[in-house]
Amino acid sequence: MSDPTRRPVTDIALTAQALKNSGGAERYTRDVIAGLHRMGLRPTLFAREIDRSLPEAAWIDAQPLNVRWAPRKLRNLAFDWRLKQRLKRHRPACVFSINHSTHADVALCGGTHPGSLEAAGRAARRSDEWQIDLERRVYSEARSIVAHSQLMSRELQRFYGVPVDRIDVLYPPVDTTRFHPLNDVERAAARRQFDLPEDRVIFVFSSTSHERKGYPLLEAFFEQTTLPVCLVVAGRPVPKTSETIRYVGYCKEIEKLFAAADFTVVASAYEPFGLVGVESVMCGTPLVIADNVGSAETVTGAAKIAFSRQSAGSFERAIEAAVERVQSGNARIAEPLRNLVYDPSVDAHVAALYELFTR
Repeated sequence: MSDPTRRPVTDIALTAQALKNSGGAERYTRDVIAGLHRMGLRPTLFAREIDRSLPEAAWIDAQPLNVRWAPRKLRNLAFDWRLKQRLKRHRPACVFSINHSTHADVALCGGTHPGSLEAAGRAARRSDEWQIDLERRVYSEARSIVAHSQLMSRELQRFYGVPVDRIDVLYPPVDTTRFHPLNDVERAAARRQFDLPEDRVIFVFSSTSHERKGYPLLEAFFEQTTLPVCLVVAGRPVPKTSETIRYVGYCKEIEKLFAAADFTVVASAYEPFGLVGVESVMCGTPLVIADNVGSAETVTGAAKIAFSRQSAGSFERAIEAAVERVQSGNARIAEPLRNLVYDPSVDAHVAALYELFTR
């Protein structure tokens, strides 16, 4: 039952790096705007860059904040300063920061800088310390923090001492109309479209940041294996290809590639969530996934074979188990939603966000 004393909030602002057709954070920004639009809400968007040709640009009050004048490593701080000046004109009822802002009522945590440094085994430089200080101020000032995984909730508590009662875990959404299983005929056509070998078990790896996404681990295995397998890489080019490693370029129809594959591999050294895991499952394709990846906690049952990057031989055993499952004919996921612990639709996610905005 809804709270009769709670008043609807329509004056909502978002802060983001950019509104454009690009990577994960930009896709999330567009999803949140679209979800609010379907709720009849028109948020203000403060962002460094706004592509006014996108449909979402018509659904916002666009407030671009130019910070190109600042040195690159100081632009997050410059954005926060510019936002402070702009908010003096009008302070919305709720400010939701998708990027880092100390002026947020609700702040998103899609990753922590100390966590990424730790995973990379790298000591903090001065610019890292600036970023860590900004994150600490963001998470101490916001009344509520949206963590995109339980992994991020634990990092917020560990690195920044955020009390658990100020953290809400809301897993990020996917486009459920785009990512869905193909029938047998469609799937066979997709395998031909990508020229996937029929005599090998196909593992898809989608990445634009190979080192962080764990490609060296995959390359070392697939280069020398005698198993009937093929790693199909989409995104950034790989150093060399072979019978067991193929490169398909930047894939605009990644949903078809996921559906065509037998398994998707998610092997990141540091991955706060890893949306490709859920996107693959929604296409009916199970995962070989590292247990340190955030989205691994959202996938259940036969939809994943988990491995540990810290345990010798764990990845190799996971691939062998995947091959056995494909060869036995038991690999496909018939009902993807049954193997996820949450509703991955955009509207469900934005409705949960709105509850936080009005709480």
